[in-house]
Amino acid sequence: MTDQPLREPTLLILTALADAPRHGYGLMQEVEKISQGRVRLRAGTLYGALDRLLKEELVRVEKEEIVDSRMRRTYALTEKGTERLATEAARLRSTADEAARRLGMTFPQPGGATS
Repeated sequence: MTDQPLREPTLLILTALADAPRHGYGLMQEVEKISQGRVRLRAGTLYGALDRLLKEELVRVEKEEIVDSRMRRTYALTEKGTERLATEAARLRSTADEAARRLGMTFPQPGGATS
């Protein structure tokens, strides 16, 4: 496991795959939704990232099918990808909590406690 923080597009792609496998176009839509329209991945960026994530064994091809004479791959997180995403989520949460603490902000926590 690397100590390097994930780049935002990578974080968003892994997050988009966390709850369900998705094909490329579905990933682009989900990343845009997760980022509230702030990040719009182009096909070249997405597929370059997916190739890298496949090599790093953070994602896998769930299935391949022909749709309208074109190959459609559906991608899913691997166990290693799930662990990497969870590690990054904890890192981001810790940083955000510290920033909020220093700013004197409080946020509701699960179970009703505040931080």
